[in-house]
Amino acid sequence: MKEYPHVTTRTTAAVRAPVGVPGSPAAVPVIRAEGVSIVREGNVLLDSVSLTVRSGEHWALLGANGAGKSTLLGLLGAVNHPTRGSVEVLGRTLGRVDLRELRSLLGHVDPRHPLRSPLSVHEVVLTGLTNSVEPVPRWSASREQRARAERLLKMLGMGGRTRSRWPALSQGERGRTLIARALMPQPRLLLLDEPATGLDLAAREQLLDSLDTLREEHPELATVLVTHHLEELPASTTHAMLLRGGRCVASGPADEVLTTDQVSGCFGHPVRISRTDGRWTARAQRVARR
Repeated sequence: MKEYPHVTTRTTAAVRAPVGVPGSPAAVPVIRAEGVSIVREGNVLLDSVSLTVRSGEHWALLGANGAGKSTLLGLLGAVNHPTRGSVEVLGRTLGRVDLRELRSLLGHVDPRHPLRSPLSVHEVVLTGLTNSVEPVPRWSASREQRARAERLLKMLGMGGRTRSRWPALSQGERGRTLIARALMPQPRLLLLDEPATGLDLAAREQLLDSLDTLREEHPELATVLVTHHLEELPASTTHAMLLRGGRCVASGPADEVLTTDQVSGCFGHPVRISRTDGRWTARAQRVARR
């Protein structure tokens, strides 16, 4: 069976955890990483990073190129093992569980994949249940599954494109379609690796609005989103981690982490951070010249 490159979705039902608002006792850990480091050929990619993500929380991982964001996301998605430290995803410890089984319990979306497929949007979303790029022989979706695919596409702003063919979609439409696909098996965790990369202004705003709607309608879902740019964060972002040189420089509630001083330090450049209508912006501060 062929698989979507860089896109992982679960194929079996996961045990659901109690649902609660972020920070409440019912908001149980979905991810717990303790002191994780990754060393490859003598290069330290991550250095003693710890992160706990609870049900209903929406995290952003930010930092410059090479900061370790995608490396950390790969750990959370059970793509890699840490050199040191421990990682628990959905209550399962890396190194003590079949990684293929664990990957099937979460949604991992990278819109930059090289997929080529003649399927319609609706058919692509349904393959989230079979983890294939083409219909599986002797398998057909139930009426309820087809209705769920329609609801997800509508929620993500793709309701008018269900019959469109994959090659005809824009990059932004493909990204939203892949998110719907990843959500078909109802995972508790959704990982998004730079979902707004390459999108124009309108497509970016449509994507971020869709993510806000998704989080509102699925309050139990936890998400982790990687980006370089604060402007690409949905208003529903609850927590953030700043990474620099593989190390965590700040982590916690978004409004406490995404400050002028801490973001400037993380990126090594003076910027001014502001937030309007729930969205962040960053502007370079003019340095006085002598």
